[in-house]
Amino acid sequence: MRFSILARALAFCALAASPSFAQKHYDPGVTDTEIKIGQTAPLSGPVSANGNAAKAQITFFKMINDQGGVNGRKIDFILYDDGYNPARTVEQTRKLVEEDKVFVVFGSTGTPTNLAVRKYLNAQKVPQLFLVSGAPQFNDPKNFPWSIPGGLDYVTEGRIDAEYILKNKPAATIAVLYQNGDLGGSFLKGLRLGLGDKAPKMIVAALSFEPTDPTVDSQIISLAQTHATVFADYALPKAVAQALHKAIDLGWHPLHIIPAIAAIPEAAFKPVGYENAVGTISLTALKDPTDKAQWGDSPDFKAFQAWMEKYNTSSPDPSSVLNSVAFGAANLLIDVLKGCGDNLTRANVVKVATHLDVPVPMSLPGIRFRITPYNYDAFHQAQIARFDGKKMVPIGQLISAE
Repeated sequence: MRFSILARALAFCALAASPSFAQKHYDPGVTDTEIKIGQTAPLSGPVSANGNAAKAQITFFKMINDQGGVNGRKIDFILYDDGYNPARTVEQTRKLVEEDKVFVVFGSTGTPTNLAVRKYLNAQKVPQLFLVSGAPQFNDPKNFPWSIPGGLDYVTEGRIDAEYILKNKPAATIAVLYQNGDLGGSFLKGLRLGLGDKAPKMIVAALSFEPTDPTVDSQIISLAQTHATVFADYALPKAVAQALHKAIDLGWHPLHIIPAIAAIPEAAFKPVGYENAVGTISLTALKDPTDKAQWGDSPDFKAFQAWMEKYNTSSPDPSSVLNSVAFGAANLLIDVLKGCGDNLTRANVVKVATHLDVPVPMSLPGIRFRITPYNYDAFHQAQIARFDGKKMVPIGQLISAE
């Protein structure tokens, strides 16, 4: 009799320890059937083109829900427009956390906007997950452990630009336009670090602009007067288009270098004519979403195409890399949520997210998202890309940023 009671007790303990019988742990925004995810994005305003990634993610989460959700829970994706205005970002983020009770804030766009809410989200212990900025300030797990970036560090990108210039145009003179603040300043810092002791001689001018400035014409007039042979244009797509247009008007035709976040041809080059942007240099870590000949047999490309053809059918430009960005980042989020199982607490999300070492769908072969609790700089490789009149074409080999 005593043996039978003991056996039953052991059997019950075994059941209790099994995943199907495991106790569930939820934080606000999670139920047995739902996970609330919040995001702010520039759906309007000066960089509204970048908001197309957020719109694409709406359709991605619809696909996930149609497939049964994440461990049986549907994604409730709540997206608000902040117009790339930090004050509105604060307002909308507070609404997401305090009124909508979202579980995490995911993929919000912009350096000044994400900086504006970083302290608040960390105080609330709400994950600011895979935020869209490469500003090095976001790699600060000691002081802001709840804020995890999802892009290549801007200082690193500036250093890679310097490496390309030194190798291909060693006698160059460089004029720099940069968005004032942490975004543009980080690129310029990286460029100077990469050039080393040659920086004072090679950089002949560096002028800033405010994101709210109606044009950058006056800066380009001044920079063109230097007759620099390289133009490092550290801006977002709208300002890149304005700068290119004015440079053409002035007859200034330097080697044009732009950041990866601006290498969106339909936003940065179309306004001035694609033919006028041929030869522009940038970085990429992504597969060309239109290149079926090269990537058509890879599983991630097939999954991407299936999503595009069935769900993301209203994309303003199916060939845009913003679709690839949206797809890769959203897949990372799903990986994290799946990794949490039924332990869907915010602390566990950060724990899972900071132990990732995975390839990202639609990234070039060899590129991985690697992050640790002590280093939030997740991307370490990229490739130089040149605009050929239609798209950014990768050239050369992967460049390691480590």
